Amino acid sequence: MAELESFRAEIRAWLEENCPAEMRKPVRGDEDVCWGGRNCEFQSEAQKKWLERCAAKGYTVPDWPKPYGGAGLSTAETKIFREEMAAIKARSPLNSFGIWMLGPALLKFGTEEQKVHYLNQIARGEIRWCQGYSEPGSGSDLVSLQTFGEDKGDHWVVNGSKIWTSYANKADWIFCLVRTNKEDKYRGISFLLFDMTSPGVSTKPILLISGASPFCETFFDNVEVPKAQIVGELNRGWDVAKFLLGHEREMISGMGGDGGIASLGALYKDVLEHDALLRAEMALFDVESLAYRAHGERFMDEWKSGRAHPAYSNLMKYVGTELNKRRHELVMAAGGTEALEWESQRTNEGGKPRAWLRTKANSIEGGTSEVMLNVVSKRILEMPGG
Repeated sequence: MAELESFRAEIRAWLEENCPAEMRKPVRGDEDVCWGGRNCEFQSEAQKKWLERCAAKGYTVPDWPKPYGGAGLSTAETKIFREEMAAIKARSPLNSFGIWMLGPALLKFGTEEQKVHYLNQIARGEIRWCQGYSEPGSGSDLVSLQTFGEDKGDHWVVNGSKIWTSYANKADWIFCLVRTNKEDKYRGISFLLFDMTSPGVSTKPILLISGASPFCETFFDNVEVPKAQIVGELNRGWDVAKFLLGHEREMISGMGGDGGIASLGALYKDVLEHDALLRAEMALFDVESLAYRAHGERFMDEWKSGRAHPAYSNLMKYVGTELNKRRHELVMAAGGTEALEWESQRTNEGGKPRAWLRTKANSIEGGTSEVMLNVVSKRILEMPGG
C-alpha cells in the first residue's frame, strides 16, 4: 500500500506539472477530441503537447508493456492513474480504436513483429484505425460475411464491402474480417490489416438523423493485401474477432458511466425545483448510474485478471448503452425549448438534440440490445433456448 500511495503522489505531481489547463476543461464536441493519425490536425498547441507528453511516458496506454509503447503499469497502478486523471478532469490525450479494440487483440494474437510495429504507432497516435466487420446483410449474423480474399501466393486480392465503418473516411488503416475459405462458415474467416490508401479502397459517408455521422460504407475493389498482414491463423480470424468484440463492448459500455457529469440532478437542480416527477426520475437515474460505475469497476478488475465470465461484456454493453439513452432522454426533458433548437450558436448548433438522436444507435452498434439479452440469457443465466 505504501508503494501505491507513493506512486499516486508521483502521478499527481506529474499530472499537475504536465497537463495543460486547456486540457482540463470539458470536451465541447468532436473538435476537442484527439484521434491522432497521419492526417491529424491538432486544435491547439495544448492538445498537441498533452499527447506528446503522455506518449513519451507511455500514458496513452499505461497498462501496455513498455516495448509496445506503454508504461508497463500494473492493474492497481493503472487504476490510480485513471483516478488521478479524473480528479483534475483531464481529457484523454488520445482516443483510438487501436487502443480500445485492435491493441488488445494484437497483444494476444499478433506476432512479435506486428506488436512492435503497430502497437508503438498506436500508442504514439501516429496511426488511426477503423473496423471492417459489418456488411449489408451481415450485421448481427456477422459470420455470414461475404467480403472475399483470393489467395494469390504472397498476397490476397480482396473484394467486397463493409457498412457502418466508423470514421473510415478519416482512418489510416483498417482491421478487417475477410472470408478466405468459402467452405466453412466459422473457420473460413481471416483477420487482415491493410492501408486505407491501398488502390481499390473507397469510402462513402452515411448521414444519420442527427445531421452528422461517423459512419461510412467502405468498398474493396481488387485490393492487394500482403500475407504478413494477417493476425492470428489463416481461416481462424473468428477467434480474433470474438476477442476483439469483447473489448469493443467494454468500450461501448463505458457510455453508461457519468458521461463527464457527476450528477444529472445537480446539473439541473434549478429546473427540478419546479418538477417533482422529473426530479424523482433523475434521482433514480443518478443512483443507477453510480451503481453501474461501481459494478463496472468490479467487472474491469475481473476482466483484466481473466476471472470475468466471457459473456459479461454483453451484459455491460446492454446496461451501459440503455443507461446512456436514458441520460439523454432526461437531458432533453430538462432542457426545455433550448433542447429543441437545431441550429444556433447559443446551443452549439443544437448539441443536445443531436446527441440525443445519436444515442439511438447505441443499442444497435456493437451488437443490438436484443442480441445482447439473448447472449445473457443463454450463456450467463443458462436459460433454455427458444
